[in-house]
Amino acid sequence: MRELSIFVDESGDFGSYAEHSSYYIISLVMHDQKNDINPDIEKLEQRLSEIGYSHHCIHAGPIIRNENPYRKETLESRQKLLKAFMAFLRRINVSCKTIFIEKNHIENAVEATGKLAKILSQFIRENYAFFQWFDIVKIYYDNGQIEVSKLLSSVFNALLENVEFRKVYPSDYRLFQAADFIATMKLLEIKLEHKELSRAEEVFFKDHKSIRKNYIRVLEDKSVLD
Repeated sequence: MRELSIFVDESGDFGSYAEHSSYYIISLVMHDQKNDINPDIEKLEQRLSEIGYSHHCIHAGPIIRNENPYRKETLESRQKLLKAFMAFLRRINVSCKTIFIEKNHIENAVEATGKLAKILSQFIRENYAFFQWFDIVKIYYDNGQIEVSKLLSSVFNALLENVEFRKVYPSDYRLFQAADFIATMKLLEIKLEHKELSRAEEVFFKDHKSIRKNYIRVLEDKSVLD
């Protein structure tokens, strides 16, 4: 059976516009189950163990911004942790997609959900042959925000057959953590374009060129679909 797994995460919330919450991003990591990534996961686990983070659940945003549970960690340790996960993403055979809206143009959560649904629907339609090739499409989400759960259900069920939804716990799936990572990197890319990086983000990456070269461009290569 041809199976596609899609891991979904988000960055932002559906509340009103605020300077610290200007964008809403949804990321998708798509894994064709015929592509075995277990050796890559084993390499990641080995590297995490070497740097003192054995079986650690990666949360990219707090790592970069020096937030809990990383406040007591050194900058060097946090950088090693993020680089280890970035190396994992370089290796694995997956595709990724991010969609986003700028919240200062949005009146309320209903409008935000509608706009995101249109963007996601267009993406699926433009790549309909790809999605149709699979016998089953499984959507993995942690049900963190009810609006996203409803959006995913309505869009995927309307456009595709044989769709299943699975609630996940972030610690259980490295690819869900990858979706979190990619949403975080997309937010960084947008903030970089608008010169909105925080002081903590500037300190973590040291220069803008390293963000583009070592993170953003690598993830762009994973976005093989339109």
